[in-house]
Amino acid sequence: MSTHFDEATVGELRELMGRYPQARSALLPMLHLLQSVEGHVSTAGIELCAELLDLTAAEVAGVATFYTMYKRRPMGTHHVGVCTNTLCAVMGGDAIFERLSDHLGVGNDETTADGQVTLERVECNAACDFAPVVMVNWEFFDEQDPASAVDLVDRLRAGEEVTASRGATITSWREAERVLAGFEDGRADEGPAAAGPSLAGLEIARERGWTAPSSEAGPASAPETKDEAVVEADTARAESETVAEESEADVEGGAGGRSLRGSQARTSGTTGPRAENGTEEDGT
Repeated sequence: MSTHFDEATVGELRELMGRYPQARSALLPMLHLLQSVEGHVSTAGIELCAELLDLTAAEVAGVATFYTMYKRRPMGTHHVGVCTNTLCAVMGGDAIFERLSDHLGVGNDETTADGQVTLERVECNAACDFAPVVMVNWEFFDEQDPASAVDLVDRLRAGEEVTASRGATITSWREAERVLAGFEDGRADEGPAAAGPSLAGLEIARERGWTAPSSEAGPASAPETKDEAVVEADTARAESETVAEESEADVEGGAGGRSLRGSQARTSGTTGPRAENGTEEDGT
């Protein structure tokens, strides 16, 4: 066992492993926890996860380098992410990033000399209705402009109390990473989770008396044990993989059988563009 981390950290990693039917499913929160301890995912952290989960270091590194929320270099006290994806860029995201870059004297994915701020261009933050958006330690700062963004980072560097537009009082990137790992900090209810444009559709529905259709079958019961959860997951996977085989049209001589087999095999169990790519994300 690696001696790079203390017993408390190793104990919390094991606690995360125990929350899942299969321990390796805990890898993502484990990496967040390690970031909260070291400020990045180190080689020692990768090796520890591999040892605990009975994986190879290459398998763990493949995950740590695939998702952009995992950092392989030490981060600053605060992570400032400027969305420069389509809508935010059109609304001024690029101008915000350039102004912050000049003001802080750093480029993309670089940290200020005082170690206070790491600046990064980020992809869509799923807050297009409040564009352009800046995130600090994954908390939203809505409808920013170059001047307000500069004021924001100056307050962070000065150690002033800063509160997100729709979230908690800002602490630090490491503390936020601990929350993402699954260890609550008691701040979940600080600030509104949704506001303004995000609630427009709900307000219209209420005005017109629209409601969601009810489910006649009712909610599905959740597995009560880890073994039941594993069986349920395996059963669902098996059912999805045999859709093509069970299709009445997909028989020899059946009308359109060959094309149906191909299309069902491609879409079995998954839909959407990520199914075609074979990839999956976090968001943003």
